[in-house]
Amino acid sequence: MPSGLIALLDDVAGIAKLAAASLDDVGAAAGKASTKAAGVVVDDAAVTPRYVVGLSPSRELPIISKIALGSFRNKLIFILPVALVLSAFAPWAITPILMCGGTYLCFEGAEKLLEAMGHGGHEDAAPVARDAAALEKTTVSGAVRTDLILSAEIMAIALADVAAQPILTQAAVLAVVGIAMTVVVYGAVGLIVKMDDIGLHLAQRPNGGVRALGRGLVKGMPMVMSALSAIGTAAMLWVGGGILLHGSHTLGLHWPAVPVEHLSHAVGALFGPLAGVMSWLTTAVASAVIGLIVGGVVVLVLHQVSRLRSKESH
Repeated sequence: MPSGLIALLDDVAGIAKLAAASLDDVGAAAGKASTKAAGVVVDDAAVTPRYVVGLSPSRELPIISKIALGSFRNKLIFILPVALVLSAFAPWAITPILMCGGTYLCFEGAEKLLEAMGHGGHEDAAPVARDAAALEKTTVSGAVRTDLILSAEIMAIALADVAAQPILTQAAVLAVVGIAMTVVVYGAVGLIVKMDDIGLHLAQRPNGGVRALGRGLVKGMPMVMSALSAIGTAAMLWVGGGILLHGSHTLGLHWPAVPVEHLSHAVGALFGPLAGVMSWLTTAVASAVIGLIVGGVVVLVLHQVSRLRSKESH
């Protein structure tokens, strides 16, 4: 009997060691995948603050909380199971689906840019703007839709890094990456949008240096938020264009991905120590231009369809 108990304890210890090793593997794979997805995470953090620009300060954190919950839902309930099913049964479909999402980002970015230039926008913007509750709901739903595309890109990058692993490992890595990225992005966004309140608190402290820092934050944050709004629109274009660029190359099209790659290498070669930065910047600008062209075409087509339907209704 004692020998049987010892054998059982040995089996339990072996299972525990195996589980610990599996957790270590998941942690290492999740860390590696998160690093590769860092670029999209930065873009996500730049895009989100623009959704609370101009809204009541008291509603900023509640709105970000709602968007964060939507992001968790996007990653864990929608994207994760779909990604696993596609990876197992139809891996060829992942790239076209991502490209459709990239096209939507291009459309959103191009439309926001046209709105900023005074060339119209959503036709229902005026009535919604008069209702604070409806505006908040519209803001959250729009942000969650955009997050769906960015989250899909993050999860696709993570999935590509563990495609050869067992399906349970893939699921665990995607879950860890999804949770970690959402906490990082929306924690940072919450800190950014409340930085002016932090500055106001510091401005009331007795230390002169701290007060000066607080006043600087209060004065500077409106400009920072405006800049982030512009960066968010640009991020939509370069992420969307980048998805289309990478996707077209994956599908076997050498143009425009190969010329852009050659251009980025050529520009990088001119700047020596800054080669990596300049190569990335060249690719980002080229992706944004592609995103603007594709998004502009989609905006024009949709506006034309809207005009035709309006004429038919009259």
